[in-house]
Amino acid sequence: MMATARKTRVAILISGRGSNMVALLEAAQDPAFPAEIVLVVSNRPEAAGLARAAEAGIPTQAIDHKAFADRAGFDAALDAALRGAEVDLVCLAGFMRILTTNFVASWAGRMLNIHPSLLPLFKGTHTHRQALDAGVRLHGCTVHFVVPELDAGPIVAQAAIPVRQDDDPDSLADRVIVQERRLYPAVLALVAGGRARLDGDRVVIADEAPDGVLFSL
Repeated sequence: MMATARKTRVAILISGRGSNMVALLEAAQDPAFPAEIVLVVSNRPEAAGLARAAEAGIPTQAIDHKAFADRAGFDAALDAALRGAEVDLVCLAGFMRILTTNFVASWAGRMLNIHPSLLPLFKGTHTHRQALDAGVRLHGCTVHFVVPELDAGPIVAQAAIPVRQDDDPDSLADRVIVQERRLYPAVLALVAGGRARLDGDRVVIADEAPDGVLFSL
């Protein structure tokens, strides 16, 4: 009998309700999915996503950033939790903390983030308002490897939607989140399955993109 391939062990970091976390959890329920979610961590003990993860049978941990004197102390506790769970890959999913350079370096090439814009456009917060103010015709979301610079790092994949004339930030957000929930599981499958790899500052994809996912615009 052929041995079953070891799945990539993934931790998800959240700060709130965990909308994208749920999409990743649901995708990982498929026996063919190449990753398993082994831990969900939040820097906010009251985050609704912790309860949602626990209901799904996923181990959770709250590491309150307010309990630490500085970012380095919090990041050390976070790193210990991830290594204690033998995590291979980290997915940031609405994790509202700026991580220290040392922490990011220690997880280089093993940490993904999803951002609600077509990077490098509209970094930071209020991305949907930024897109409307800029008058762009396309908006969307990006999954990228995390580097010390905020909302930067090699892009794995993007999903785009047209901006409508009657859009406001809320309507754009509602349509972009639908794409986020499709894109993040697809990218996690690519990376965990070894079909997407870093080559210097770029990501090389082994095969064509899943339907609806744009690797370039």
